[in-house]
Amino acid sequence: MTAPRRTRLDPDARRAQLVELGVRALSRASLYDVNLDEIAAAAGISRSLLFHYFGSKRRFQLAVVQAAAAGLLQGTDPDPALPADRQLRASIEDSVDYVSSRRDLYLSLVRGAASGDAAMQAIFDRTRSALVDRIMGGIAELGGDPDDPLLPIAVRSWLAFTEEAIISWTPGGPVPRERLTEFLESSFYRAVLA
Repeated sequence: MTAPRRTRLDPDARRAQLVELGVRALSRASLYDVNLDEIAAAAGISRSLLFHYFGSKRRFQLAVVQAAAAGLLQGTDPDPALPADRQLRASIEDSVDYVSSRRDLYLSLVRGAASGDAAMQAIFDRTRSALVDRIMGGIAELGGDPDDPLLPIAVRSWLAFTEEAIISWTPGGPVPRERLTEFLESSFYRAVLA
């Protein structure tokens, strides 16, 4: 990161800038390896000013993870005008593209949730729940019974399966992207709606 010219920003704009720099840093390092000195230098501020805005390294990390999770939801949100089956397919395709182009960022999110940190786990759970809710919103159109209490559990399990499949996939490797997306789509119908 190169140090920009120092510019004065209002507190909300500065916080947003620092979080954005933190999210970008996650694409190159794990959450716990993000260098706060580099973040501050890239923003043209001192490290102590970064702490002034967030109070602690942990609160900065939580803000970065929250922003990354919001980016994931936004980056995989299908067009609501599409029929539910096309929304599902578009979400799968967008998820494959999002995770494969931001692999380290995504792994930081997953590992942060697995770290045992309750606040990180809460962010991950809210994100996963939003994805479940998105799918459950069209479950009747997909052929499922929205009143079946097992369906949200099945959708959540399928999302975990999908996550592992995408993380395990290698772009440009022996399995083409189209085959992976078809596999994940068919697994939804077989595992969730069976």
